[in-house]
Amino acid sequence: MIADIKTSTDTQVRAVTGEWEELARPSQRLPEGDWTVWLILAGRGFGKTRTGAETLLTWIRQKKCRLLALVAETEDEVRRVMVEGESGILTISREGERPKYTICKGELLWPCGAKAMIYTAENYEKLRGAQFGGAWVDELAKFRNAQKVWDQLMFGLRLGDHPQAVVTTTPRPLPFLEKLMNDPATYLTRGSTYENAENLSPLFIHQILKAYEGTRLGAQEIHAELLLDRPGALWSRDLILYGLPSPRLFV
Repeated sequence: MIADIKTSTDTQVRAVTGEWEELARPSQRLPEGDWTVWLILAGRGFGKTRTGAETLLTWIRQKKCRLLALVAETEDEVRRVMVEGESGILTISREGERPKYTICKGELLWPCGAKAMIYTAENYEKLRGAQFGGAWVDELAKFRNAQKVWDQLMFGLRLGDHPQAVVTTTPRPLPFLEKLMNDPATYLTRGSTYENAENLSPLFIHQILKAYEGTRLGAQEIHAELLLDRPGALWSRDLILYGLPSPRLFV
């Protein structure tokens, strides 16, 4: 990826390595306030990964925490998206600040001494006994055991004056996610795919997204709506918005 950056245009280079405060939209900037969890619930292509990575790097530059956790569903996803991806930590790190990534140890070590350990939903028990002052969790809503992973993560988020976690995810219809959204300690950011349209392929915007607009899947994956139909409700969301009959009406 670094070789690609060197042969790209000035605009492309700036988009990857430029000052985040200049590049970020307001919804991508680290919020102020006394929150514990910054929950970024946004559509595909919103820029969630870049926001999560930049948040982690900001905490390290500010010396907010020296021990951090990176959590995804699998080790492959941590490496492919959070660490080595186009918007991942290694790609966007400034010259002289890039961490050493030791795959066999599952850790990233920065020149300043900060360390991030890698954890997965597959082996969430490894979070037992771990402790850190900051955490980045990617695609929490698709974890099969999201509540169990989250519980262990929260027990470990205990170092420093104000330990915090950033969660970047597209929603899934989980009561656990709804509970997290409504938690007083959560700062919630909502966003749609269209907010980042200028950085996405025109083909994707005009053909792919158009095919899913007005559908239940589009509401979830593009507009980041949490589609939770209330148990026992006479009118389902599908029936109200899309005219689709609810199975409950035919029992």
